[in-house]
Amino acid sequence: MFYFSFGSNMSEKRLFQRIRAEKIGVAELTEHVLCFHKTSELDGSAKCDIVKTGNSRDVVLGVVYHIEESQKPILDTFEGLGFGYDIKNVSVTIGDKSYNAFTYYATSIDPSLKPYKWYKKHVLQGAIENCMPSAYIKSIEEVDALSDTDTERRERELSIYVS
Repeated sequence: MFYFSFGSNMSEKRLFQRIRAEKIGVAELTEHVLCFHKTSELDGSAKCDIVKTGNSRDVVLGVVYHIEESQKPILDTFEGLGFGYDIKNVSVTIGDKSYNAFTYYATSIDPSLKPYKWYKKHVLQGAIENCMPSAYIKSIEEVDALSDTDTERRERELSIYVS
């Protein structure tokens, strides 16, 4: 099965510490925009979401991974399926090839929330790792983020980038 990741799981280090997956490539999801407004049930901060706009000029970039069915329940748990995220099927493109993939979308949103800096780093790292266009990377960099006062959580989250 194919999984379209547009948020923190674009970072291979983040996703591969969670599940086994094979990266297929960078894909486009049209008629959607990326938002940081999903309410995290665990820490109260904002996480990524995709919102359908209907405007063909709006595009969310992400990464398509192939995962075995046995890995999906594990990913569902990490993503909080049923706790602020649900699943939707999307058609994404890599070049001229289309993929039918599942992805997560927010069912619990709060536009006043901001992500923690460590979460934004996961998203940004994934965009950089996957050589996304500089304008897309810049749009992620410009997202206002908060420092996490839980230093243990912050260090744990960022430890995957320390070699």
